Amino acid sequence: MPAQFQSDCLNGGNMPSAAHQKPYAVEYYYKLKWGCQDEFLKLFRKNHLPLLKKQIEAGRIVSVDMVAPRFHMPEEARWDYRVTIVYPDVARSMQGDSAELKKQLYPDQDTFKREEQRRFEIVLAHWDLPLSTLEPEA
Repeated sequence: MPAQFQSDCLNGGNMPSAAHQKPYAVEYYYKLKWGCQDEFLKLFRKNHLPLLKKQIEAGRIVSVDMVAPRFHMPEEARWDYRVTIVYPDVARSMQGDSAELKKQLYPDQDTFKREEQRRFEIVLAHWDLPLSTLEPEA
């Protein structure tokens, strides 16, 4: 068995090991209770986005992008927000207990925790989609 094939199989066949050193993107999808989209966005921008921006400054994250669909979708396929985070590499995507950063940015931890709890109370579904970059041609 060729060495590259063995390496790919050992890491689950999902991503060649050389790709671990390349920028790595993960899409985070949020499906919200009807009528709660604005509240979620407000809480996300207040409590989560500043954490992500600090991680960009520290070099753990390359970029953060957030989009919403322009038109409606069937309910079973519906999502309200997609947040795409690009990490410098796979290893840095796995790092990250941001407890200290949260304490620094949000000295009123009771309010922070209450607002974050509310943000997730209005989420009907949330899923993460790590992306593997493939070459179009072999």
